Amino acid sequence: MVSFNRSNLGMRVGCVVAALLCPLLAGAEPSAAVRLHDVRDLARFVPDEALPRLRALEREVARDPALQADFLDYYATAERRAGNLTHARLLADTLIALGRRMRDDGVLARGLVARANTQYLLEELGAAHATSFEAERLARNSGDPSALVQASIAAGESYQEEGNYPAALTKFQNAVDTARRLGPTAPELASALNALAMLYLNMGELEPAWEAENEALAVARRLASPGYAATALAGVYALASEQKSYQRARAALIEELGLERRMGARQMAVTTLVNLSDCYLREARYADAESYATQALRAAMDVNSTNDISTARVNLGQALLGQGRVADGKKQFELGLATYEKQGDKPELQSVLLEYGHALERAGDYKGAIDAYNRERTITREIFAEQRQKALLELQHRYDAEKKQRQIETLRQENRAAMAELANRRLQQRVWWLLAVTFALAAAVVGMLYRKVRRANTALAEKNVQLRQQSALDPLTLLYNRRHFQEFMAGEAADERRAAPGDADGGLFLLDVDHFKHINDTHGHAAGDAVLKSVAQRLRAALRETDMIVRWGGEEFLAFLPAVTPGGLDEVAHRILHAIGDEPVRYRDTQVAVTVSVGFAPFPLAPGGAPLAWEQVVNVADMALYMAKSHGRNRAYGVHRFPGYVEGTLEDIAQDLERACREGRVDLSVVPGAAHGAPGARSMQVDTKG
Repeated sequence: MVSFNRSNLGMRVGCVVAALLCPLLAGAEPSAAVRLHDVRDLARFVPDEALPRLRALEREVARDPALQADFLDYYATAERRAGNLTHARLLADTLIALGRRMRDDGVLARGLVARANTQYLLEELGAAHATSFEAERLARNSGDPSALVQASIAAGESYQEEGNYPAALTKFQNAVDTARRLGPTAPELASALNALAMLYLNMGELEPAWEAENEALAVARRLASPGYAATALAGVYALASEQKSYQRARAALIEELGLERRMGARQMAVTTLVNLSDCYLREARYADAESYATQALRAAMDVNSTNDISTARVNLGQALLGQGRVADGKKQFELGLATYEKQGDKPELQSVLLEYGHALERAGDYKGAIDAYNRERTITREIFAEQRQKALLELQHRYDAEKKQRQIETLRQENRAAMAELANRRLQQRVWWLLAVTFALAAAVVGMLYRKVRRANTALAEKNVQLRQQSALDPLTLLYNRRHFQEFMAGEAADERRAAPGDADGGLFLLDVDHFKHINDTHGHAAGDAVLKSVAQRLRAALRETDMIVRWGGEEFLAFLPAVTPGGLDEVAHRILHAIGDEPVRYRDTQVAVTVSVGFAPFPLAPGGAPLAWEQVVNVADMALYMAKSHGRNRAYGVHRFPGYVEGTLEDIAQDLERACREGRVDLSVVPGAAHGAPGARSMQVDTKG
């Protein structure tokens, strides 16, 4: 999140007068207001230098509430930027208390923004968002434009983090409009424009993003502020990278690095060095990437930034692997991975392991690549298990809430019925001659209530059907999701299939989109989503309506065919490969070549006459998929049977499927994809070139 400084007209006038009188007061020390104004940008960009200056001012500003408000705002910003989050939260709370004593909504809003920014860094996202929205509400009524800009940006970033881009866009545009009233050289305008540009980038609207970022850079240059200029240049790098304009991206980073080094912003320089190494990695310029990753590692160690150290090591490892220095590259990669494992950041660890596997593949270390992919697969399963547990708890909570609501409604209906009965008795006692009319009216009311309840029950049943359908489908591809498949296989139909092997031959196919990360890096994540939807459509066209197609996770798909003609699994694999790989996917004005790697096995699969559980069959298909990936991709590997199977050997076979095939313990077929010539299957041959 971004932190701003309140614009106080009285303080600024005081600063100007003090500045004009300085030449007349020979040897006089600048006032506290002037020194506080001078430390404002340092608090944001060079906190290590700002903190001792702020501590020296603490007593001098204590008597002036306006100066104290600015002091607490800058002090909280510096502590937060330096990573001292506990003290930063305490200073934010002190600023909030000061705003309440002053009855100044502008000061109170600034304190709330400072608290929200600290909550965000402490990963208290829900609390941070609620605090930001409250700050923006107060700032609208404060008459303080600087506080309003600050709070509007905080609220916009909260909406952006929630995925509500329209609401975020409105808040950022309001922040820009308010900041323009402060003048063309207001720091608030540079910050608001930069936030707006980054939102447009996330929305894929590159033209307005460039317009906002260029204006932010122009404002920063007019300010003659190296900190704001460096921030704007970081935005230029992000936009140029998205457009694959790496020369422009590097130029922005190099200029940014020079500004940061001149003003002593060591932490900002670390981030820029990491970005430079990543920029060269994207262009496969591994020697340059190694140079900047090494510099980034030294700088990160100097500022003791654990996350930057791990990122720099990962980039350095990738650069070394790209130059064929496999042992050195793996060492750096593993050191970087150790930090992510210690922190327990599983999504980031999963992403880095995928990069590790790709880098090892390019370096020719296929065994290492398979190990990395296996580690990534384990993390993926752990993440899925955690997500499943969370989903179950949420469903249980919703079920309990609905059950309680139904109980409350039942009690209300019983009370209404009891009151109606009491009223009827009183009417009978008082007015006997109106008895018939009373019963008629009661019957009408009951009939109306009955029809209303019946309509409500019908609508509720329809909603329940819709919810069940939505919970079973992946929202992007509209295929079945992994949880639905697991529930299906755990049901009676799966039990019957497992209990009677040979009655109906089926198959399990596991698919992985080849080079999907490269597609995202080259064309953007929107193109990756388009590829996944196209793969789903082509699978529907290639398979039957009775076949179950599942979004297994990420770029992986699973197809379960309950019945296949004898010996027809290879033909199905051939049909899948060509349905997906024969034609590129059209995205905007670009043709994106898409192929898949496939691993498959019959289902039921019964080595030695004992049928395997479906999870074991999926694991066999998964190992076949890894062989397809490690032997060139765009092909399918299928396990048909286990000749000479001895009880207890399945675990050993699954550990090294390729070796088991060479030893004749696995009957394996290979189906080439569209780029490999004529269709059809061939027997297993080990591809030593990968």
